[in-house]
Amino acid sequence: MYDREHAVMMLTLAKHDLSALRGMQDSASFTTAIFGFHAQQAVEKALKAWLTIVGRGYPKIHDLEELFALLAECEQPVPEEFHRLVYLTAFAAQFRYEFFEELTTDLNRATVIREVSEVVEHVERLVSAAGSSP
Repeated sequence: MYDREHAVMMLTLAKHDLSALRGMQDSASFTTAIFGFHAQQAVEKALKAWLTIVGRGYPKIHDLEELFALLAECEQPVPEEFHRLVYLTAFAAQFRYEFFEELTTDLNRATVIREVSEVVEHVERLVSAAGSSP
């Protein structure tokens, strides 16, 4: 079922996570795990807004690959470069709730911010276009 209000809410939450990312560029102040968590959350929420806009419900999952698969089932053309972000799924819960050693390599934060921004902006265009439809 199409629910523009829910899609807008999810997109707004995705933008909040993206905004947090932009403020976390200093790896000395923000761990990779925290940065990665907000990156994953921004993409997850944007994809859920997209699913909502096309009238497809979604389960309570954090797996980005599964969310991309749901979009494919709805015959939604997902830009290939978005699929590169599936690695962020590991930051959703594993790095937040399980004991882990701090990552030894940092994410390229500028690249992650750019790629996550592209997803959020793409979905924002879709939500905006859906809002102007009769």
